[in-house]
Amino acid sequence: MPVIMGTAGHIDHGKTTLIKALTGIDCDRLSEEKKRGITIELGFAFLDLGEGNRLGIVDVPGHEKFVKNMVAGAAGVDFVTLVIAADEGIMPQTREHLEICQLLGVTTGVVALTKTDMVDEEWLEMVQEEVTAYLEPTFLSDAPIIPVSAHTGDGLDALKDALRGLLAEFKPKRRSDLFRLPVDRVFTMKGHGTVVTGTMISGSISVGDDVVLYPGGVNSKVRGLQSHGETVETAQAGRRTAINLHGLEVDDIKRGDVVARPDLLFPSRVWDIELTVLKSSHLPLKHRREIHFHHGARVVLARMYLLDRDELKPGETAVCQARFAEPLAGVYGDRIILRSFSPLRAFAGGRILCPIGHEVKRFSDTVEQVKLLADDTPEAVAAAQLELAGKNGLTFAQLLTMTNLESKGLEKTLGLLGGQQKAVLFDKEERRYAGGELVQRLSDDLLEYLAAFHKKDSMKPGVQRGEMASSWGRELPVKLFHFVVERLIKKGDIVADQEMVKLKGHKVSLASDQTKVRDAILTAYVAGGSTPPNLKNVLEPLGMDFKQASGVLKLLQDQGEIKRIKDDLYYHTTVLAELQAKVVAFFADNQEMSAPNFKELTGLSRKYLIPILEYFDKEKLTVRVGDVRHLRKRS
Repeated sequence: MPVIMGTAGHIDHGKTTLIKALTGIDCDRLSEEKKRGITIELGFAFLDLGEGNRLGIVDVPGHEKFVKNMVAGAAGVDFVTLVIAADEGIMPQTREHLEICQLLGVTTGVVALTKTDMVDEEWLEMVQEEVTAYLEPTFLSDAPIIPVSAHTGDGLDALKDALRGLLAEFKPKRRSDLFRLPVDRVFTMKGHGTVVTGTMISGSISVGDDVVLYPGGVNSKVRGLQSHGETVETAQAGRRTAINLHGLEVDDIKRGDVVARPDLLFPSRVWDIELTVLKSSHLPLKHRREIHFHHGARVVLARMYLLDRDELKPGETAVCQARFAEPLAGVYGDRIILRSFSPLRAFAGGRILCPIGHEVKRFSDTVEQVKLLADDTPEAVAAAQLELAGKNGLTFAQLLTMTNLESKGLEKTLGLLGGQQKAVLFDKEERRYAGGELVQRLSDDLLEYLAAFHKKDSMKPGVQRGEMASSWGRELPVKLFHFVVERLIKKGDIVADQEMVKLKGHKVSLASDQTKVRDAILTAYVAGGSTPPNLKNVLEPLGMDFKQASGVLKLLQDQGEIKRIKDDLYYHTTVLAELQAKVVAFFADNQEMSAPNFKELTGLSRKYLIPILEYFDKEKLTVRVGDVRHLRKRS
């Protein structure tokens, strides 16, 4: 797998000269760099180490004024060559560069002790001892220290051997399914148009692929690719890559923009971060402090919000939020650097825990959930991200960004969490998931809502889904609302009758005074038979009007005891059944039935006769044809 080496070290310690001696490539390409004799911008080269091994090299500036450029270059490297001049030894940017590499997660490298031709043996030995002692508590404690002179060539072969050894042992972990290239250079090439370059940190890209520049969301297409100076059809992660972009001008692109595929990054103004203040820092990080924030090749101003304390002291680690004036696009686990204003120096760094930030109240329970994101197990991270996302959940594409897992690994992780009821797919179309604990809380809350509803309206058999959606579920995504309801139905905790929902075992209950009203109404309509009383006449002796009795009447209808025929005309269902039987029997010997026929059949007056006939039409027992009715054909 391709590997990128970065240089680090103080100004004028010979980083660029050493690379030229190793590769033959002069990384100082700008006239200003030639004139001043210092590296200002990032430089790039490659070194062939035999057997098909080509090492990409990023040369960084050493001057303190250009540390932001150094950070941009170091953000994509796999290991570092720390360059220390033998005639000067350890200097301020030696220390700062090494600390930056440490904060960026670099874990290995070599040390090149340059300009050995300018010192004697005794001095060189003393400097080697100084460097060894200084590196003891760092990640370069076991790194080989190789004396070298770019002018005489002494030590170059030994340095190459050390680099071959690192290349053979080093196995960088890079995602294959999330192409990302942070832009560190933008320029126009005659005959080609706009070109961007950067270190491809993951995935692969091919000519003709659609891409987006994040965070702005500018769309483009890959017209051409170069990797390590060669034209290629496909470029792989771990290489310096130049992309010729279609349809864009230089002004459309900013340094620090990220080239990626469409719909795979999600810019946000808030990131949750695990942050460490360097032990060497002279000051703590205070809550709401504004700083220079470095991510990839981008540097912006950010304000840091500490979530569980008022200050983060040197050597301490804590979760916090970074808030930006404009959105940034990151991925879980990306490394970041903080630099202070005065002095202008790197003093803290860490990694992104959530690149789609949440509204987190300080010292709240949510802070403890954010801390769970620092866990190294995929299942714990995915579960915590889902719970923090709340009711909106996360799509599969968002989870790829928020866990930094490969697609297959994420599918496996979600499968495991699903079996543990910690992840729930509630929207198959969008592939959107919610946290299992959230779904359980919503389920419990819905059961409590239904219990309260039944208690308040004990005569109602249930609540309509639409009413429940607009009250209990008004703040939920529609598909999550329906998922929770259907989940409880499948479990048998609630029962659905078409659009009506109720708790399992719920039965309509009446208060003692309502029971008396119910019995009185039923008695009146049973006694009335086919000539039932006027509803008003039934209610007046009870001291009630229609509004007061509406609940009991609705219950009697829901239970099938009475039927509303028209306005305030009600019939007992037993009586209606008897009238219906007479009609059906009449049509056994007749093709049609007139109103007089029905009157002769039942003895009813016109007051009841016409409403009953119209009711049978509405119920599709009969169909009116002119002045007569026919029996409908029934399956």
